[in-house]
Amino acid sequence: MNDEIRTVFGSVADRYDRARPGYPTDAAAWLAGDGPLVVLELGAGTGKLTAELVGLGHGVHATDPDPRMLAVLQERLPGVRTTASGAEKIPAADQSVDVVVCGQSFHWFDHERALPEITRVLRHGGVLALVWNERDESTPWVRRLGGLIGRHDVGHDPMAMLGPHSEFGFVEEREFRHWHELRRQELLDLAASRSNVASLAEEERAELLTQVGELFDDVARSAVRLPYLTRCFRTTVQHRRTGEHDDVEHSEPLEPPEGYEDTGTLLIDFR
Repeated sequence: MNDEIRTVFGSVADRYDRARPGYPTDAAAWLAGDGPLVVLELGAGTGKLTAELVGLGHGVHATDPDPRMLAVLQERLPGVRTTASGAEKIPAADQSVDVVVCGQSFHWFDHERALPEITRVLRHGGVLALVWNERDESTPWVRRLGGLIGRHDVGHDPMAMLGPHSEFGFVEEREFRHWHELRRQELLDLAASRSNVASLAEEERAELLTQVGELFDDVARSAVRLPYLTRCFRTTVQHRRTGEHDDVEHSEPLEPPEGYEDTGTLLIDFR
């Protein structure tokens, strides 16, 4: 994936943080367990999911290719370790991570490079957890919104992305439903924070946002409740592989959270 496209969110980091939905606590617990574990988050953005993982007691190392996104995360969660890096060259030592979590980010990765790196840093029995917030377009006005701002974040297939030669096992799946309340400006921010909208020419972007504002005026007075399906996936690493990069910076083991027990093999009690 083109680095310029992957880092376009940084130009709208504040709007992204104001308008994007968070994640249900139950979804975060299903993805990573209820702690305390060493969790590496790839594509952490402004920390929407990070906050839930920290709240569950996990020791989180949050990474994102765009330091402007991480700056917002650091303001929200000043105690969380962060590194500006992509998933294709992970700043962590071999077999040092219990769970790798990717919230709204896995589809951006170069999977041929990122999957060996994810496999490298996971401990034996470690978990790769993927999650996407997808708008529920069974509601007519939400379907109209999708027609305006695009549907690129809907219908991701992790099996296809993991590939035919995956080193991961059976993929479990679960959905959680929640709603995100937005006022008029926040709905405009939601539209503007999308990569395909942020990369438009100024006049095109202004026209599209005008249409989004008109849609809000048609369906609401003060606020809308935007329905989301949080689609969660998790799979366990089956084999070890040495990383392709010998020059990874900051590759020391990640600091475990308080109460962490190192048993050598990860056995997570997912309930």
